This record gives sequence, structure tokens and C-alpha cells, in this order.
Amino acid sequence: MKHSDLLIFNSKGIYCPKAQIYIDPWRPVKNAIITHGHSDHARFGHKNYLTHHSNIPIIRHRLGEINVRGIEWNEPFHINGVTFSLHPAGHIIGSSQVRVEHKGEVWVFTGDYKTEDDGVCTPYEPIKCNTMITECTFGLPAFKWKPQADVFEEINEWWQSNKDEGKTSVLFGYTLGKAQRILMHLDPSIGKIFTHGAVENMTEILRPQLNMPETHLITRETSPKEILGNVVIAPPSAHGTPWMRKMVPFETGTCSGWMAFRGARARRATDKGFVLSDHCDWQGLLQSIKESEATRVICTHGYTDIFSKYLREIGYDASIENTDYEGEKEDTSVTETIQSA
Repeated sequence: MKHSDLLIFNSKGIYCPKAQIYIDPWRPVKNAIITHGHSDHARFGHKNYLTHHSNIPIIRHRLGEINVRGIEWNEPFHINGVTFSLHPAGHIIGSSQVRVEHKGEVWVFTGDYKTEDDGVCTPYEPIKCNTMITECTFGLPAFKWKPQADVFEEINEWWQSNKDEGKTSVLFGYTLGKAQRILMHLDPSIGKIFTHGAVENMTEILRPQLNMPETHLITRETSPKEILGNVVIAPPSAHGTPWMRKMVPFETGTCSGWMAFRGARARRATDKGFVLSDHCDWQGLLQSIKESEATRVICTHGYTDIFSKYLREIGYDASIENTDYEGEKEDTSVTETIQSA
């Protein structure tokens, strides 16, 4: 990238030389703007953290007593003549895009984002800019999400069907973001909602900000009879562990954008796949870029080759930069299946 660029990519992260500050750095730095609380974007070891105020409880829970300052949406702050502001990314609670302006030139780093309003976090806000840095986690035309309401109708029907058959429903979703989204849209009239300890801990951190239904933590004292016929929210890492024995008999379901591909559910060895992602699908990515009115697009983590090539074909100045961000993680076997699909 040119030295005159507002933001550059180096070995520590995305850097603004004029302001001497990083955005979501992957190595320890003095000053860092953090877009959201997922561990690939919010890392330990920085001296000073700037983030949206709703993200502070999350990153303090994960990183400890860090030196952090909270910023409100659309609140400009100035560093060495560069104007920054945070704007809703719609990815998870507290997730931000970062707008950077200097002498009339505007860049936007989207972080991770989705354009559908999930009813949990502050909805995505389009921002006009000259250069947009966008993720491409699901940057293939094959990724097309159904409306969220349809997905949760499927999930609640699945839960009710399992209950009718005398089975417990175990739903796997990421501890931060996905788990709370599932929780907010389950139908509590069907039964009780139980949680894995990791999910419960994060949910308790977020309860002051979200009006979530009651949950019941599964402990050593919890009996299988108490859980039977109800729903359990757990992280993907709990699948196949001895912790699952209390749920027998059970059916498992995975909530992920990767469930859009055949074979993904089978390789995760779950009974049911629900296509639910906290990232944009192909059309969401294209629409957000169009609304930004950017002429230059920098593509990061995901299907960058295919997506950037398509953007160039339709007239954008599109390029690729490597980062240490993981997007919505998937195992190698599923990724190989997707690439050959």
C-alpha cells in the first residue's frame, strides 16, 4: 500500500501512521481501537484500549483489568489531526465499524459485520467513504441467508418436536454473540432454557444490556430428569465431551453460516444444521459496499480471491490484505468440501 494511505497493514495490525494508533492489532501495541470482543479482534497486551462502551464489560471479562476508554456511536474523537468515530457493525453486541477521516479522505474498517437486524445488537449503519476495508468470511454467491425469523421458526419447531419425542435439544453456538442471539429468539413457552457454564458466564456479563429470558446453568447437581425435553445452549467445543452425558437422550443442532453447505453438518456430527451467521452473506457484502459509495475496496479474511475478483469485474478498485482475523471459524474438512462444491 502507498505510504500516503490513511490505514496500512503491517506485522502488528491495521495501522494509522498519522495518528499512531492501531485497529484490532494482533500483536501488542501502545494504542488500540477494538471493534468487538471476539478473541481474534480483542487481544491481550495493549497499553491503551478504545472501544464502544457496551464492549467494555466483554473485553474486561476476557482480558482482565485493562486500561480502556469507552466511546459512543458517532462520537468523533481526534488524534494528531485525524478524526475517528465508531459506528454500529451489527455483528454482535458492542461491535463497531471504525470511520477514519483526514483532509477530506474517508476510510472505513468494517470489522466483522452483518446487515440483517438481529434484534439483539445495534443494527448495522452504512457509512459513506472513499475506501472500505471489508471482511469476506462468506464471500461466495452460494451463501444466501434466509430471514432470521424463518430460521428461528425452524429451531423452535425442532425443539418442540424433540420434546414430543422425549428428547433434549442441544444447540451449539459461539459463546459470545451467537449464544445470546439464540437465547433471545427461543420460545420459552416450550420449556426451560439450560446453559453450559461458558455460555452462562458470558450471558451474565451481558444481562445488564439485554432483556434476555431466564436461563438455568447446568452444574454437577443438575439431574438428567430436570433437563429432559428442554433446550441446552452450549459452545461447539462441548460437542462429544463427557459433559454431554447428562443430556441423554438428545438431538444436537449447530447454528452457523457453514450449515449452508452439504456435508458441513455431517462433518460436525450434529443431527441438524441451522443456517445462522453473524456475518454478511454474498448479497449483504455487495449491498454494504454499494451503500458506502466507496470506489476502493480492500478485502480481508475469508474468500478474498473470489470476492475481490468479482468486485474488479464490476468496476471497483479491489485488492486483498492478509490479517490474523479468523471470521467465523470452520474446520479444514468442511472448508475443503466448500471449495470443491
